[in-house]
Amino acid sequence: MANRTVFRYADWSLATDTTGSGPIYAAECTSCGEASAAADEQEGPEVWCLRHAGLTGHTGFRGVITSFFRASLVEGPR
Repeated sequence: MANRTVFRYADWSLATDTTGSGPIYAAECTSCGEASAAADEQEGPEVWCLRHAGLTGHTGFRGVITSFFRASLVEGPR
């Protein structure tokens, strides 16, 4: 008995997911690796960077923004 494989090709679309929370913001010090807490607003990690710079003299930071996406099948004729 032979196995048969059927392939179905479909078009997909990727979009920003607006059903949950918005982007999540954080910051990391590029000198020592310490990191801010994650926040829904950019202001929290930015304030953390300034405080960390004042306490340590470290001046380099990496901003980390996590966005969420959702894939969905494109309906209709191809």
